[in-house]
Amino acid sequence: MTNVSDIIIVGGGIGGLAAALSIQETGKSVAVFEQAPEFGEVGAGIQLAPNALEVLDRLGVKEEILKHAVIPKRLVLKDVYTAKELATLDLGEGFQKEFGQPYIVLHRSDLHRVLYEACQKSSNIKFFTNQMIQTAEQNSDTVTIVNQNGETFSAEAVIGADGVKSNMRKQLVDDNPVNSAYVAYRGTIPIEEVSTNANLDLDDVIMWIGPNLHMVQYPVRRGELYNQVVVFKSYDATVEDWGTPEEMARRFENCHPKVENALTYINRQFRWQMYDREPIDNWTNGNITLLGDSGHAMLQYLAQGGVQALEDAFVLGEKLKEHTSYEEAFKAYQDIRIPRSAMVQGSARRWGEIIHAEDPTALALRNFIFEQHKPTDYNVVDFLYGYFNKNYQRVDC
Repeated sequence: MTNVSDIIIVGGGIGGLAAALSIQETGKSVAVFEQAPEFGEVGAGIQLAPNALEVLDRLGVKEEILKHAVIPKRLVLKDVYTAKELATLDLGEGFQKEFGQPYIVLHRSDLHRVLYEACQKSSNIKFFTNQMIQTAEQNSDTVTIVNQNGETFSAEAVIGADGVKSNMRKQLVDDNPVNSAYVAYRGTIPIEEVSTNANLDLDDVIMWIGPNLHMVQYPVRRGELYNQVVVFKSYDATVEDWGTPEEMARRFENCHPKVENALTYINRQFRWQMYDREPIDNWTNGNITLLGDSGHAMLQYLAQGGVQALEDAFVLGEKLKEHTSYEEAFKAYQDIRIPRSAMVQGSARRWGEIIHAEDPTALALRNFIFEQHKPTDYNVVDFLYGYFNKNYQRVDC
């Protein structure tokens, strides 16, 4: 058994690396265990609201991240069949004044790389790859993890940041991911490949919505790439190979020509079957706790999954500064983060039901409500974007 650090983080994704950055500020040493052969991020674009930017600012990486980002002017909901604008949210000067930070979009790999490079600069953080951690067990003041080869590593505490299919969560609760029956196809393409054949709205984040489906579009990487995400409810979600490209084509029949054109650029080789988790009332067992998707996997409809992991990371670091006992720190951390993340999990599910509504009466009511919304009415998103600043005001030293 090898003692590797004060704290082990299982999972080297966005949440795990942000937690490492936050924790190392306490002076504790951190070892990040990643199952992949190297540290990196797959997927496509990610939206980061002001509550994420505030965390990244406090972790000292905001300015570097902005070098790779795009700051859109609006969030726009459009009808997938008619292209009618149903509702918009202005992200300009008034928005940034209201929430203290901008709303940005960027490639997930750019965000991950900036976090990883910041971690590499810290002498308190080290990295282990090809590590599929199976279990964690506490004996006295030591927590031991076991990898796929039976090798053991120990530390004073362990944080499970190993995603929606978390093995660390299994140490605390016997539950399974919840199948939403929705599937996503996502990817980026060079902007010049699409800009010549489509009249793109490069200043906006656009969500085309329809019954049981939607598509999201926005530029990333300083405007060099165009990100597209296609999502639909599969009618075959009980079989293993559900959400096929053939079903996607059927589901988007008769949509607006702009959407039809966009679908021709979608990579059909990779798909993400979408799962979330039911909220649980405890993430902690002694010196073991959870963070990010392992604690609160959520559907993507509010673009808050990664953002909530960033909030976790900051709060965890703060509580480790305030408490000498890991168990006390972890309990104080989850007392804050469980109610907050559970609320966002539930809100994401409800927002998905709203944007995917198919009942004609529900559709008419939804669109009527959307029409009453003013682009500068920020009260509707304050519960998400305004939370962090209100609860964690900066203290000037």
